[in-house]
Amino acid sequence: MARGYKEMLDEADAQVQSVTTEEMAARLGDDGLVMVDIRDPRELEREGMVPGAFHAPRGMLEFWIDPESPYHKPRFAEGKTYVFYCASGWRSLLAAKLAQEMGLEARSMRGGFKDWHASGKPVAEMPRKS
Repeated sequence: MARGYKEMLDEADAQVQSVTTEEMAARLGDDGLVMVDIRDPRELEREGMVPGAFHAPRGMLEFWIDPESPYHKPRFAEGKTYVFYCASGWRSLLAAKLAQEMGLEARSMRGGFKDWHASGKPVAEMPRKS
């Protein structure tokens, strides 16, 4: 029988260390950490993002992380801790599990951008492509 999303989230939650928005706010600007926003570009345009975060659309993660991929992004080869976030934390929990399986030191931010914004933490506009 196929697994549903709840089973997949439970499995990921058992394997991935999660951090709170408070912990992440205290670590903004930490050189050993990369915040990775995996939301759709329309979400970023509409709502903004965590200042200094790197945008990596969820649909491209496997390709951007894998150094053998023609789409590899060097940002994922820096040997840092990668903290993934989405709107509420579900997509980022699954993304962090995937990144961990691909060899990255990965975490997921509980509550996602929704909690970040609701608690009054700083928000930046999505950088425009030139």
